[in-house]
Amino acid sequence: MTLRPSLAVIAHDGKKTDLVAYATYNRAVLAQFDLFATATTGRLLHEKVGLKVTTMLSGPLGGDAQIAAMVAEGRIRAVLFFVDPLSAHPHDPDIRTLLRVCNVHNIPIATTLAAADLFLTSPLLYVGMGEDADVLEAGTAVLEVGAAQPRGPVAPTP
Repeated sequence: MTLRPSLAVIAHDGKKTDLVAYATYNRAVLAQFDLFATATTGRLLHEKVGLKVTTMLSGPLGGDAQIAAMVAEGRIRAVLFFVDPLSAHPHDPDIRTLLRVCNVHNIPIATTLAAADLFLTSPLLYVGMGEDADVLEAGTAVLEVGAAQPRGPVAPTP
């Protein structure tokens, strides 16, 4: 049986444009996951990118805490959290809780576009989606469907 891992997606207001561009470029990859997002982020992913998303509350109204609870329950494989480090956030305690819960439960959390690229191109993210023999194929397929490619020069493969 093939399982679809769950991915949580959150973006601060100052990063929502980046998120939409990133998700549009990586639409086929993100569509392989059961997506959960805070309210506005989820609405944007659905309306602008066409992805199926289960939405939580808005971050400041408890959405970050809801996603933290899902992480603690083992329902989330990884978190993409596009943080705006140059803005103050009134719900900073909830943000810190989410970061702490991800660390406690060893759940990867990407807070930058570059880290999100590493997640989506790693075969490790796809473990458990099917037979072990399919894991590396799933990771390879990610690269073929348009996941962001490495920036800068890449060493040739031996």
